[in-house]
Amino acid sequence: MNFSSAESASNVSPHSENLRLDYLDATRAFALLLGVVFHASMSFLPAFVGWAVQDVSTSPLVGMFITVSHSFRMETFFLLAGFLSQVSFQHKGARDFVRSRVLRIVVPFAVGWFILRPLIVSGWIMGSASLHGDYNFWAGIRGGCQSLGTLPQGLFSGTHLWFIYYLAMITGLTLGLRGLLQSTGSWHVALMRRIDALVAWLANSPFSLLFLAVPTAVALGFMRYWGMDTPDQSLQPHFPVLAIYGGGFVLGWLLGRQRELIAQFTRLTLHRWVLAALAIVSLQYLGQFQFDLGHPYYRVAHAAYGLGYALTMWSLVLLTIGIFRRFCAQSRPWIRYLADSSYWLYLVHLPIVVWLQVAVAEVPLHWSLKLAFISTFTIALALLSYDCFVRSTWIGALLNGGRRDRVVPRFLSRIRQPWRDKPVKFRAQA
Repeated sequence: MNFSSAESASNVSPHSENLRLDYLDATRAFALLLGVVFHASMSFLPAFVGWAVQDVSTSPLVGMFITVSHSFRMETFFLLAGFLSQVSFQHKGARDFVRSRVLRIVVPFAVGWFILRPLIVSGWIMGSASLHGDYNFWAGIRGGCQSLGTLPQGLFSGTHLWFIYYLAMITGLTLGLRGLLQSTGSWHVALMRRIDALVAWLANSPFSLLFLAVPTAVALGFMRYWGMDTPDQSLQPHFPVLAIYGGGFVLGWLLGRQRELIAQFTRLTLHRWVLAALAIVSLQYLGQFQFDLGHPYYRVAHAAYGLGYALTMWSLVLLTIGIFRRFCAQSRPWIRYLADSSYWLYLVHLPIVVWLQVAVAEVPLHWSLKLAFISTFTIALALLSYDCFVRSTWIGALLNGGRRDRVVPRFLSRIRQPWRDKPVKFRAQA
């Protein structure tokens, strides 16, 4: 199996026994691709939320999609990050693991910010200019580049790269905690035996969702808004977000110690489907009270929303992994390709998304058509750039742990080959 992106356990031998969990590649790619559609849908919200632009065609269905997708996509990412990181740690050893994390997390975060932030800022400049009928793409690009001269208060804030920052921070904290526990000697062995037993119980218990949802709901109560905050404004840790995503990472790490448990932990059961449906309905109902601060049952509604959000999060995380375990258990080249490209794709997608949102904002078409266009074009362009400039280069070696053969030239050669082999027929002259 090819564990290749920032959260993956890369360079695991394909012949290693019991490591071929190919459906995790598919799940990871899905979670990151869902993030592309999530950002692409932001301009179609009925209420303006401070995004670069608001489209002329909006729908409350977009708000429902954003609420549900935001509840579980990053938690899925961090749980898989923990699981695959533990596999990588066991395979590589501590020194090589730390080196690989620095190369694939810290370096892309630092370098990517200086490249991507001006491009993202340019999208906001274009959006602001379009409100006055003065849309100019290259003027927006120039303005974005000039923004580097006036750095924000939070140096690395204002981009979608916060997830790499938190991944690096959580990985470091996990390794530090592991080292601290190991220093206790025999006490560490006994403690880990009990923790492994607890994880085994959790994987098989019908109350696992409730066990996970209650502490998550408590952490959600400390968010700025109802649901999960996006900690993209400062390098200072957002501790409730750190607790939830860090908890998912640690749970994945512990599951990686007993890899056979993940199949039972992500089993598809009727009560999980029913609970997920009821929790999603509760979010849509209770969400209407979020800005009604004077409502007599505001605190009760807030607490109930937090519990419903936590149940939505964990039920969809486990069901998503379970679905891909069931239908993508076999190794498929296209899934491995998407898994390889998903890290790059997520890194570069946001500027493209915002530029396209601004470009089509005034076009008199239904929002669903424009959302499909923005999502499809962004993914296609990002995949093309990955194949042409990343996959077989040193950038691919940095992000994926090794260079891979490009697919586009091979695909084009297969298209041209039948025409080359086709015999030429000449018409007989009269």
